[in-house]
Amino acid sequence: MISKKERDQILDRTLWTDEFNNFIGTKFNTMKRFGLEGCESMIAGMKTAIDTFKENGGEKAIIGMPHRGRLSMLAHVVKKPLETIFAEFQGVLPSEGEHESHSGDVKYHLGTSYTQKLDNGTEFTVEILANPSHLECINPVVMGRCRAENHIKNTRGGVTDRLKLIPILIHGDASFAGQGVVYESLQMQDLKNYTVGGTMHVICNNQVGFTTTPKKGRSSNYSSDLAKTIGAPIFHVNANSVEDVCFVFKVAAEYRQKFQKDVVIDLIGYRKFGHNELDQPSFTNPMMYQKVSQMTPVARIYEQQLLDQGHLTQAELDQRKATISKHLEDAYVKSKSLTYNLEDWKTEEWGSI
Repeated sequence: MISKKERDQILDRTLWTDEFNNFIGTKFNTMKRFGLEGCESMIAGMKTAIDTFKENGGEKAIIGMPHRGRLSMLAHVVKKPLETIFAEFQGVLPSEGEHESHSGDVKYHLGTSYTQKLDNGTEFTVEILANPSHLECINPVVMGRCRAENHIKNTRGGVTDRLKLIPILIHGDASFAGQGVVYESLQMQDLKNYTVGGTMHVICNNQVGFTTTPKKGRSSNYSSDLAKTIGAPIFHVNANSVEDVCFVFKVAAEYRQKFQKDVVIDLIGYRKFGHNELDQPSFTNPMMYQKVSQMTPVARIYEQQLLDQGHLTQAELDQRKATISKHLEDAYVKSKSLTYNLEDWKTEEWGSI
């Protein structure tokens, strides 16, 4: 049974993701965001997985992912400062001397890292690698980085401790089923010279690939079916049930640490807007988006569930939302006068290795 502490944590993480998406959608409504609306529970799930890795021998997670939800991941999982994210939307350039090419849509491309001091005195680092627009090309990059770093840092007496470093790959449903590099990476699971001790795969399944419906994009029933070729366990979970999502992410993280094998989460949700927020998806998917327009956001579903069950009062909920809104607004104000160096938010260099 879920504890009060876990329930509060899930609610807090869900509200932060929801408020963040709404905030940037309001402040920057004419810009591409590639928002996570429809699969917002992925952030609460990812944070649960990170907590589980910390408790089971992990010291670092390296994440590769496409555009969808990347801003939420940077803000809430990798702790990129909110004021920096907002400044990038406003076209604030890096400090003098940086090349102008850095001022484009790199907020969806470049990565960053964050190291947290744990209560037991150890550290845990979460890093998201830079990724261009060719989505799944990041898969072998993440795995290669993990393999190399483990070989250099975590080998003792000829034995590599693969518990410490965890690769996490986030995929779109259409790209997981359709791009060959996915299988090329999966089949390296047990190869002696390439294994990384298991990769955790998360399919952010919004049931549409750009404008293509599942029946016209793959021959299998599920987008995750490719993982059956290596016998990986596959967890299908409803993105609108955030407690179930967090449970599945926890179990998947425990499986990876215990068995050192790939594991796949098929997070089944929807995409509220078009491929980006400037598209009109009802032109190409009219029936689907008639249904999508009637969907209740997962944050509203969960907060209502807790209110109905007596785990939360309206006053407590209002106070939580007010606190989050103030943090976001304060960061937005700060972003208007922010100057920063591009190096501050690029992925960590290997200087200490």
